[in-house]
Amino acid sequence: MKSSEASEMITEKTKKIYKAKVSRIEKVSSLSHLIEIELPFEIDIKAGQFISIYCSGLTLRRPFSVYSHAKNKIGILFKERGEGTKYIKSLKPGDDIDIIGPLGNGFDIKNKKALLIGAGIGVAPMAFLKTKLDEKGIENLFACGFLNKNEIPQIINLDKIYTDDGSKGEKGSILNYLGLLINEYNPEIIYACGPLIVLKTVAQVAQQYNIETQVAMEKVMACGIGVCRGCVIDIKKDGKTINATVCKDGPVFSGSEVVWQ
Repeated sequence: MKSSEASEMITEKTKKIYKAKVSRIEKVSSLSHLIEIELPFEIDIKAGQFISIYCSGLTLRRPFSVYSHAKNKIGILFKERGEGTKYIKSLKPGDDIDIIGPLGNGFDIKNKKALLIGAGIGVAPMAFLKTKLDEKGIENLFACGFLNKNEIPQIINLDKIYTDDGSKGEKGSILNYLGLLINEYNPEIIYACGPLIVLKTVAQVAQQYNIETQVAMEKVMACGIGVCRGCVIDIKKDGKTINATVCKDGPVFSGSEVVWQ
């Protein structure tokens, strides 16, 4: 398929391609940056949804969870990991930026005492979710794990911090503290985003306590709209194991329905 044909397919299926402007970009930790994108009109976005950004000279767009949203402004947190994020880092306020979104399904916010678990850059959608929970007056505790203090975005307020090397907060993986967090805080629901091992462990530990979980899956994506089937995972539905795409059917799933590998 030619790139022009693929673009037409995406346009037809999403109707969400926007020409926007970079309004702000800044370093928020030694490893991460914030970019704020301004659209010419307001759009609705749920916590857990993502956008895909066109990076000049590259065939595939790059997907990013939404960190913040207010009226016509969208905030994205990212680490420089390759050519796509290198391009985004090079942008300046006032530059044009081409995005598709919001894509995927967000968190199903419930009026339940919530524990929010983030790991690494997975802190981004959880920060957005915390904002939504606070707006609704829903009690919550926001805990996040990092490799070290250099990973922690300075713009995010966290209730509990864990670093593998002990350079900030409690020492060790956040996974080592899940049981303690649950016993001390007694959440009715757990929301989580981070690497697969974190989501798998959260879902399995929560199941032992009979606590509902919602997990925002991280997966390499190509089209972002469920066409290429490049981000398929297995989930359980009505007693059967079926395929689901992280980009379209997710990225948020019930932790109990994911078939963890």
